[in-house]
Amino acid sequence: MTPIISVIIPAYNEENSIGRVLNDLPKEKLKEIIVVNNASTDNTAEVARINGATVVEERRRGYGAACLRGISVVSDSDIVVFVDGDYSDYPEELDQLIKPITENRADFVLGSRMIYPESREALLPQARYGNKLATFLIYIFFGYRFTDLGPFRAIRFDSLKQINMVDTDFGWTVEMQIKAIKNNLRIEEIPVHYRKRIGISKITGTISGTFKAGAKIMYTIFKYLLV
Repeated sequence: MTPIISVIIPAYNEENSIGRVLNDLPKEKLKEIIVVNNASTDNTAEVARINGATVVEERRRGYGAACLRGISVVSDSDIVVFVDGDYSDYPEELDQLIKPITENRADFVLGSRMIYPESREALLPQARYGNKLATFLIYIFFGYRFTDLGPFRAIRFDSLKQINMVDTDFGWTVEMQIKAIKNNLRIEEIPVHYRKRIGISKITGTISGTFKAGAKIMYTIFKYLLV
């Protein structure tokens, strides 16, 4: 059977990139594309609508808050895919991303930016080093060796409901990966291509954003170690 796929794109001030992301998605294979307008002050929502997305609003600032809002409007899907709105991911690789799920090898698939050398080099140095530290700690404490905390990921909708995501900001990606391990989901990591984003990153593009994200990721790892 052809899987029912929903795509969630959290977006904050991505009017220059969101149209490209939407145009590169294989729309004919998707049930819905949900762009979560995360308190943008530009024309992100309008551009997203023009390019065929369903737009929902989340006034609370935060990556996790936007993803949670997107999940709340998904109803009848088999697979949920998350992709960033800054055009750093390659949305056309969605077929490869979901393949381990459609072939019943996995419940959760992470697209890793750390495998292809050109993708790894597109990451800012602080993102590369932060990923290495975080994935090392996940391996030490939880026994699964990820290579990345990348945003391009796919998960069975039933599994997504099972792991009960709660984080509203920078801990979202690592929370999902740790909960996938703790809930004994079948996990697979595949290499994906990655490029420098359009515009400046709201997280690793600033010193304060990098510090806050790093601190929250470390907090999340140790939090779930104790749960």
